[in-house]
Amino acid sequence: MEGDVVEYRIDRRSGIPAYVQIVRQTEQALRMGVLRVGDKLPTAKEVVAATAINPNTVFRAYRDMEQAGLVRSRRGLGTFVTRSLARPGAEDDSPLRADLAAWVARALAAGLGRDDVLALVTAALEEHDEQQQEDA
Repeated sequence: MEGDVVEYRIDRRSGIPAYVQIVRQTEQALRMGVLRVGDKLPTAKEVVAATAINPNTVFRAYRDMEQAGLVRSRRGLGTFVTRSLARPGAEDDSPLRADLAAWVARALAAGLGRDDVLALVTAALEEHDEQQQEDA
């Protein structure tokens, strides 16, 4: 596939370094099955053109992902996905995803904001972890 499989968005107000945002967005795309083994990431030049960040920032993100074993750079050809993070049920078209999307829509319609939704999900995950530890 071509480098337009994933489109990076940099939130300059988040306080999170741009290279970390690129790594996280790539990991999310790998988990969701948007990126698959063999897919080509956008070139540094394409990312710079789309995000107006320094090329060295892109190189750092790609280097970090290569060190983590997620991608491999092939000189003159590009950077390619070498490992998937997808789990059954997390794909873009999974029933779990559809259920979650419906829940998020209900939460937003009820007047909750993005941070509220994230806080609810985080709290539910933490409660689940605590229950798992108690049951162990």
